[in-house]
Amino acid sequence: MNDRTDPLRHAPASYRWRWIALLVILAGEIMDMLDTLITNIAAPSIRADIGGSAGTLQWLAAGYTLAMAVGLITGGRLGDLYGRNRMFLVGAGGFTAASLLCGLATGPGMLVGARVLQGLFGALMLPQGIGMIKQMFPPKEMGAAFGLFGPVMGLSSVGGPVLAGWLIDADLFGTGWRMIFLINVPVGIAALLAGLRFLPAGRAERAQRLDLTGAALASAGAALLVYPLVQGRELDWPAWTFAMMAAAVAVFALFAWYETRVRRAGRDPLVVPGLFRKRAFTGGLISGLVFFCALAGFGLVFALYTQLGLGYSPLKAGLAQIPWSVGIVLGFGLAQALSRLGRTVLHIGTLVMAAGIAAVAFTLEAAGIGVSPWQLTPALVVTGLGMGMLMAPFFDIVLSGVEPEETGSAGGTLTAVQQLGGALGAAVLGTIFFGVLGTEGGPGTSAADFATAMRITLWVEVGLLVLTFALAFLLPRQARPQEPADEAAPAAPAKA
Repeated sequence: MNDRTDPLRHAPASYRWRWIALLVILAGEIMDMLDTLITNIAAPSIRADIGGSAGTLQWLAAGYTLAMAVGLITGGRLGDLYGRNRMFLVGAGGFTAASLLCGLATGPGMLVGARVLQGLFGALMLPQGIGMIKQMFPPKEMGAAFGLFGPVMGLSSVGGPVLAGWLIDADLFGTGWRMIFLINVPVGIAALLAGLRFLPAGRAERAQRLDLTGAALASAGAALLVYPLVQGRELDWPAWTFAMMAAAVAVFALFAWYETRVRRAGRDPLVVPGLFRKRAFTGGLISGLVFFCALAGFGLVFALYTQLGLGYSPLKAGLAQIPWSVGIVLGFGLAQALSRLGRTVLHIGTLVMAAGIAAVAFTLEAAGIGVSPWQLTPALVVTGLGMGMLMAPFFDIVLSGVEPEETGSAGGTLTAVQQLGGALGAAVLGTIFFGVLGTEGGPGTSAADFATAMRITLWVEVGLLVLTFALAFLLPRQARPQEPADEAAPAAPAKA
């Protein structure tokens, strides 16, 4: 490329490398978001090829998001301790290697294990981006840098399911569904090479010690809760599944006690205990857990129903989700225009999304097993519109009552709860869907049985959204502006 065609050639070197470094960070975000979205589309093809039960389909989503949730709690702190660029590169390298393992998986156990590794390394990679952006860009350019996240996430949410469907149907080099993971390998290698050259070195000026005991307790509590929810139905709910869920409550209580003790001893807790005395933050955690459970559950069940129940090809199932993704993008824009209404935007979004889900249920009832993507389009656009309106102001409102020095802990905790909600959504809504179906959803299951299971699951979704609407009253009416602390990082943008 010559001087005339390269707009950065005459710019200062520092200007050029920081925007290239931003592209490296965005590449990590894209790999994570695509792997969050596309597995739902690929799940039926995966099971048809390497086997596995209905629980395997749930674990493909829940294993990744659960590992991401528990890893995010410590991922950002490791960057503060050992260097953000170093931890980003370790995370990106591990994510790429885990993607290769997914593509080479010979059985469902190996694939789920590789998905868990993806989630763990993704949790190490993603939190470093915000800190490096704050380090690289002056305040006047910070908005433009963070502003790129919106379009990238929007395009990924629209294109991800379609890309997955196309890759599976195209069967490139005979790889079938494996290409949805193998495509991460060249992207990851390119990100590693560019990251080694362009990512800035540095760590937090005041790096906090890692609370390993707190991290272990939080991880154990999350695993004790999600595992029996996924496996319980297949095993006919033995007593130990309920014992594990009860133990999860006890472990989370022990975690809260331990974090308070660490704080009183003058050490650095994983989560600042004082956050839970703030009604807005606690209400945000509870309402967010319910909402993100509904969000992830709908994505999984809709993808399974369109392929297993309606017989859509992977590409057709991906195309059917475009109206939903477009609605999300439109909802984000509408929420920005109505931002002066504060919490009311969130409430409106919840009701609109609930109406959209109900409309999907009515459409399936009216059109029957021959329903087409075009018939589902209006209801899915409304669903996405409400979802975007709800998600856009959520983090800002929840964090509005948090003190500047607490923002890093609060943002990390809230993002981890978002991921935990995703794992619970795959576990709970998937269990309801297959529980009503009464089978593993394989050949021989009637279309009428699938339709009944889908309708009941959709009405459970509506109930979760109504609960989210009620819990949202715990949030303040408006986000309170505040000056961020030097090392406080905002929460990561919510993933659709």
